[in-house]
Amino acid sequence: MDSKSIRKTFLNFFEEKSHKIVPSAPIVVQNDPTLMFTNAGMNQFKDFFLGNKVAESKRVADTQKCLRVSGKHNDLEEVGIDTYHHTMFEMLGNWSFGDYFKKEAIEWAWELLTGEFKLPKDRFYATIFEGDESENLDQDVEAKEFWLQFLPEDRVLNGSKKDNFWEMGDTGPCGPCSELHIDLRPQSEVDKIPGRDLVNQDHPQVVEVWNLVFIQYNRLANGTLENLPEKHVDTGMGFERLAMAIQGKQSNYDTDVFQPLIQWVAKKGGVEYGKDEKTDIAIRVISDHIRAIAFTIADGQLPSNNKAGYVIRRILRRAVRYGYTFLGFKEPFLHEMLDILVDQFDGVFPELTGQKDFIAKVIKEEELSFLRTLDNGLKKLDTITSGDSKTIEGSTAFELYDTYGFPIDLTALIARENGMEVDEAGFQKEMEVQKNRSKSAGKQTTGDWNVVHEGDETKFLGYTQTQATTNILRYREVKQKDKKQYQIVLEATPFYAESGGQVGDTGYLQIGEEKIEVVDTKKENDLIVHFVKKLPTNMQGEVKAVVNESKRRLTENNHSATHLLHAALRQVLGDHVQQKGSLVNEKILRFDFSHFAKMTEEEIAEVEKIVNQKIRENIALDEKQNVPIAEAQEMGAMALFGEKYGDFVRVITFDPQYSVELCGGTHVPRTGNIGMLKIVSEGSSAAGVRRIEAVTSVEAERFYQQKLDLIAELEEMLKHPKDLKKSVENLVKENLAAQKKLEQLNQQQAGQIKNQLKASVQKVGDKNLITYKGEFPSADNMKQVAFDLKREVDNLVLLIAADIESKPMLTVMLADELVKGGMNANEIIRKMASAIKGGGGGQPFYATAGGKDLSGLDEALKIGKEVVEGA
Repeated sequence: MDSKSIRKTFLNFFEEKSHKIVPSAPIVVQNDPTLMFTNAGMNQFKDFFLGNKVAESKRVADTQKCLRVSGKHNDLEEVGIDTYHHTMFEMLGNWSFGDYFKKEAIEWAWELLTGEFKLPKDRFYATIFEGDESENLDQDVEAKEFWLQFLPEDRVLNGSKKDNFWEMGDTGPCGPCSELHIDLRPQSEVDKIPGRDLVNQDHPQVVEVWNLVFIQYNRLANGTLENLPEKHVDTGMGFERLAMAIQGKQSNYDTDVFQPLIQWVAKKGGVEYGKDEKTDIAIRVISDHIRAIAFTIADGQLPSNNKAGYVIRRILRRAVRYGYTFLGFKEPFLHEMLDILVDQFDGVFPELTGQKDFIAKVIKEEELSFLRTLDNGLKKLDTITSGDSKTIEGSTAFELYDTYGFPIDLTALIARENGMEVDEAGFQKEMEVQKNRSKSAGKQTTGDWNVVHEGDETKFLGYTQTQATTNILRYREVKQKDKKQYQIVLEATPFYAESGGQVGDTGYLQIGEEKIEVVDTKKENDLIVHFVKKLPTNMQGEVKAVVNESKRRLTENNHSATHLLHAALRQVLGDHVQQKGSLVNEKILRFDFSHFAKMTEEEIAEVEKIVNQKIRENIALDEKQNVPIAEAQEMGAMALFGEKYGDFVRVITFDPQYSVELCGGTHVPRTGNIGMLKIVSEGSSAAGVRRIEAVTSVEAERFYQQKLDLIAELEEMLKHPKDLKKSVENLVKENLAAQKKLEQLNQQQAGQIKNQLKASVQKVGDKNLITYKGEFPSADNMKQVAFDLKREVDNLVLLIAADIESKPMLTVMLADELVKGGMNANEIIRKMASAIKGGGGGQPFYATAGGKDLSGLDEALKIGKEVVEGA
């Protein structure tokens, strides 16, 4: 059975069991401060488990894109080295939200694996939670009894809390789990060692294929467990491992999930997979990593130097590095693998097909950039290994890792080839410092929710209201960097929570005479959370929630303007333009979009013209809520890749022939409210992504007023000329002419100084010493004189202590023969620089230094002469 059939069989099986098949959530997590990437199938359903939201469908199933390369679940360094760890993988799962529980979950798992997939029954082992005295938890006898219907008792194994008690995090829903393991070893090995002895021992052929989690407790911040009002089922089965079992392979990489990629890489590298461990590892790394890279870019996360973007850049560089070192790939190659991926996931994850060209271009740009960096890193390593030391310091190894993307294993490999070793303890110390720095920067302590009034969801009123009377549902305390804040959830709220690029509302909550400032509003999964610096005295009282209306209206102007801007960009540049990010607040709008060329002045002007025409047309907002997603797509609504849309969506239209988008933000009632739009900048945001910043309304007025004020000031300075532009042009011409004349005078002066110095040579042994203290026209002139003298005077030692515009500047120039004999301009300049309270450096034959103390020039020259005379 091929992998496409395996996936289809799984989904069909659970659809027949009355499960709704839902699409995968994006691999990049939105609105969840606890996660950077989706790392398990249950992530998108957290609100149902937490009680923040009621599930419309009690039973669902899907295949979820997952990524495990950061935080608690970090498999990156194992990927490629072994044959079963991955960065990106698919998690097949089925869920019950307060519906069925252990009995059905276990029976269906067995039915699917042994009935539909026909896996051998005598190769399975099930684990159950053995209990934990410290938690006052008993053995999961219920799950054990269900398993004994299908397996003999010696194949139902006890598992520890570590392996068989699943927790979402330090707090939240949790419960016992039951894992299904399969023994894929040849019978000859099974006869020697029973599979039960290898379960959970990291054996590559005795693997867990399915984890059935029974969520029945809630972990409080103080560590205690309480029963949940409803019991849930959360299962996860690794698609790649399942394919390995069904296809009778000994490795995930031997299945048709990876083989098309592997064979392409092997062919391009001119090697045969399976013949050499070094090239095999490289091929596995590349074949795994391209999947993670492509899907994260498709879901909106571009490589960068921060947070999630840095993780993706690191994965990409790891793949490039393995190709460069072990397969001889000196040119970009990863981007060429997109065709294979698109074919593999056609009809499953359409985001790859829809953005193939864009993803390929982003990857290629990143590859080109890193290949340059990689070359520089190797040159740095060559310098290190050519020295006398037999050890590469830990700090140096860390710099190679952090700056050049060199994993410690590559540095160690190159070190061994040169008879050296790496201070790995020092490297780990530097790594720990970086990790601790990151942890302390983001460490947050969150208390339990305190319930004031019962209720599961907050009703959002902000599309039509900026004030509302409501009640507090719950609150909690949050500490970060020793600062204390509080989060409040209301029964109903007019406050918009930060989402889709639009900032969260601010305002206040009034309870009686007491006003509590709301400093921000954010989403935590689907929960609207209001951030306040203090809690109301009366938590039970009726709350008047008031949004800062001025800020909201200005923000709405910018948000609606982004929709008009998006449509105009597509009209001017082409349909390849897609939104890749935005920021909308009361001051400015920032819009990132896919495009691979700098916009011309004419294109920018045309886009601006179109948007302002639509503003003047005063088009009425057409807002439709709860539109079936299929109907919205028929209307031509633009969906953003990387966003998670439900069955029903909100459609925002400003002229159905111009702008139709899916959007959850707040908007102006008519485009005329925006006033005008002015693009203030256009530039590169990332590889393949351009960024426009613009202002509207009062900020646009302010922008133009500042320009008019500047023009008025210029006219005043130039005595109100008839033609301002011509007057400025004449001034520029006069200034250029004056600069040219000054440069000629400086060169003449520098030439005179050079001739003076050439005539003042002193013999110090076999050296021709020239010293000078005095003024120089400029640093460039001084450099030119130094190089001229080096060409004209044999065995030159030049020491200059100059006053350049009242600032001290030192220069040392040495003949090449003297450098070969052991003299070094860097060493001399460092000693001289101490006299002027400065520092500098350069090359062995030429170095410069600047400082703060002009009175130290004489001393600096004296020090330099002493060094030369003693050499």
